[in-house]
Amino acid sequence: MTRTGSPAPTLVEVARLAGVSRATASRAVRGGERVSPEARAAVEAAVREIGYRPNQAARSLVTRRTDSIAVVIPESDSTLFTDPFFATVLHGVTTALSSTDLQIVLLVGQPGERAARMVNYLRAGHADGAIVVSHHRMDNVVEALAESAVPAVLIGRPWDASLPLTWVDVDNAGGGRLAAEHLLARGARRPATVAGPADMAAGRDRLAGWAEVVAAAGLATDAVEHTDWTADAAAAATGRLLDDHPDVDGLFVASDLMAEAAMEVLRGRGIAVPDRVRVVGFDDMGLAARTRPPLTTVVNPAPAMSRRAVEMLLAQLEGTGGTESVQFPTALVVRGSS
Repeated sequence: MTRTGSPAPTLVEVARLAGVSRATASRAVRGGERVSPEARAAVEAAVREIGYRPNQAARSLVTRRTDSIAVVIPESDSTLFTDPFFATVLHGVTTALSSTDLQIVLLVGQPGERAARMVNYLRAGHADGAIVVSHHRMDNVVEALAESAVPAVLIGRPWDASLPLTWVDVDNAGGGRLAAEHLLARGARRPATVAGPADMAAGRDRLAGWAEVVAAAGLATDAVEHTDWTADAAAAATGRLLDDHPDVDGLFVASDLMAEAAMEVLRGRGIAVPDRVRVVGFDDMGLAARTRPPLTTVVNPAPAMSRRAVEMLLAQLEGTGGTESVQFPTALVVRGSS
């Protein structure tokens, strides 16, 4: 039974209905010990009958829990709201938490002052744990977490593999290899890449996988432009790449959003895709099927990684494990751009 138009049910009412003392009702609601199974059952039945909800502020004082999880994204607002990767990750996290009472606190900021504020927020205990997405080598977030007692899981492995942090990631180097193998199999002899940020493990690993295959084929690996994850930066990088290497005939781009921008540059220069330049992206989160032509791309299993990150963090919070890092395999989806 729930009530409308009247004061919220109190713990005293729960105790009276259950036939126990207020102290016993309080311990039962908090899940504490020293409560008999009969008393606990009576309190739980009373809670359901009158619709009692514990005062979260008071509960936090007792349990030292905030019932919130911080999702930390050390990127600019423009990157967060334009790259489908982040929307996919956030949807995966919220879906995985939907069956819990935990709330999400979103912390966004570029490296520097705002990143320092995010670290201070976490250290102050304003969230029970953190999921960190898209961290850079110099943003200091992961280093600060490694030195703290805050439970955390990274989506994307840290730059420094020695840090005692748990992470979940896709096989970025394997994805780079798949892209290069596909381009070479389709006849590319002057492959190039618009690589991701050089200060991120994902950018470094995708480039390394691509370069490994290209070098093994006896081809040059010098046609490389690093940039951030934005479309504008990718377009500028593609322009520089074509200016320096006009004979490029195969292009691996580190994300689908970037690849779409790269194909716009190619189209603007009268370079046909795939007739003259074959293009491969990385992500496969919906955008790839809508580009012109549809984009061949490497699968980035962000929904599955997000769910696993939440499971790992919840296990850490409950003290039941969740400290083993996980790497997901990937695959290539072939479409019209190659």
